[in-house]
Amino acid sequence: MAVTVRIPTTLRPLTTGQAEVEVEASTVREALSALDAAHPGFSERITDESGILRRFVNVFVDDEDVRFMDGLDSSVLDGATVSIVPAVAGGR
Repeated sequence: MAVTVRIPTTLRPLTTGQAEVEVEASTVREALSALDAAHPGFSERITDESGILRRFVNVFVDDEDVRFMDGLDSSVLDGATVSIVPAVAGGR
């Protein structure tokens, strides 16, 4: 199934500036794996050594946070959008 992955600005150097990348996947994990295969370096920035989503990275399928679904094993339908959103902190 074709899935669109939205790439945050901080990770776009890995995709030669592309804001969105289309991959074939049926789960979020497969989408991220396909993204890493096409553009090496994503996995280490998104998941830890155990393959668990890093706590400062949020991933959404359409508008749903995967942490409240089945995590990286959440299903994605054909035409879905997976968004990678790094957490933002700071300020006063």
